[in-house]
Amino acid sequence: MPSPTLDDLRRYAVSRSLFHPTTLPVALRKLGFVQADPIRAPARAQDLTLRHRVEGYRAGDLERRYPKLEVEEDFFINYGFLSREVQRLMHPRKLPTGWRVGTRKGALALLEFIRERGEVHPREVDAHFAHGQVRNYWGGSSSATTDLLNNLHYRGLLRVTRRENGIRLYAAHEHAPGAQETAVSRQQLDTLVDVVVAKYAPLPAASLSALVRRLRYGTPQWYPELDAALRRAKGRLAHARIDGSSWYWPAGERPASSRHAPKDEVRLLAPFDPIVWDRRRFELLWGWAYRFEAYTPAPTRKLGYYALPLLWRDQVVGWGNLAVAGGRLSSDFGYVRGRAPRERAFQKALGSELDRLRSFLGLPSTRDRD
Repeated sequence: MPSPTLDDLRRYAVSRSLFHPTTLPVALRKLGFVQADPIRAPARAQDLTLRHRVEGYRAGDLERRYPKLEVEEDFFINYGFLSREVQRLMHPRKLPTGWRVGTRKGALALLEFIRERGEVHPREVDAHFAHGQVRNYWGGSSSATTDLLNNLHYRGLLRVTRRENGIRLYAAHEHAPGAQETAVSRQQLDTLVDVVVAKYAPLPAASLSALVRRLRYGTPQWYPELDAALRRAKGRLAHARIDGSSWYWPAGERPASSRHAPKDEVRLLAPFDPIVWDRRRFELLWGWAYRFEAYTPAPTRKLGYYALPLLWRDQVVGWGNLAVAGGRLSSDFGYVRGRAPRERAFQKALGSELDRLRSFLGLPSTRDRD
């Protein structure tokens, strides 16, 4: 088959990521991993990502339904939510360095406390250990509590059971029998690489390399094997050289297929949405630089605190900054070419997207106010 063009890749990137909205469990399986972020502007990144892919999704649905879903909070290439099936491939983690003596004592005491309680809130840990039982190596400070809970969670000894007002609650995590094997498994690593590719394809070669190497966060015990896993991936993935760059995508998929034709839709995307997450790929596909500026000093921001890329058909034509105040959604838009697309269809599609956002946020529609 002839090689796809860059236009084909752009349409393919949008179409394969914005699949037909489905149920929350199915969407989570299809995505494999959803990056989390605590900022709400106007909602958390995980909710902004899922609203496009889950029918009838409302802000906070993932957190509310989490205890009954087959998903876990954990590190993958970033921190977020992933299926238990994927999470099992990364555990148990064996870190390059062990505990310091004092930290190990504190960790064992904390783990025993959590096993006795079944589920704990960090403030329960603070209250219990601030009474002097383990003050020599614990200290009773909330920062120490948070650090040690995070460390035990990362090592796979704790799992997040649910959240309460955004705070993670923990329980002890008992691995399945026989799960102590830490020798590298090519099949496990290759499966994890395929999860990454399935979410972010098509990928330029440099991005593929960077993403595979980010698996060191999810599988630190297998860090020395990641270069070999990358070589195997390049050997089995479909690829082509387009406009001077090598691109990779899952074998058997056809980027140039007419089924990827763009729709007359506007979508406001989260900064960590799979369509825009890879800034290198973004610039190659859309020809301008999008930057996440929440942690950039206000005077030097160019797009805004939490600018949401604005997708029209298969083009990211600008960005929007949104906020909720007094039960109303306010929006401010910027455009790459200095003005909005002139088609009447764009304004209609933008209005529909803002109505979808109001519904997602539980706000009245413009028609309801009228």
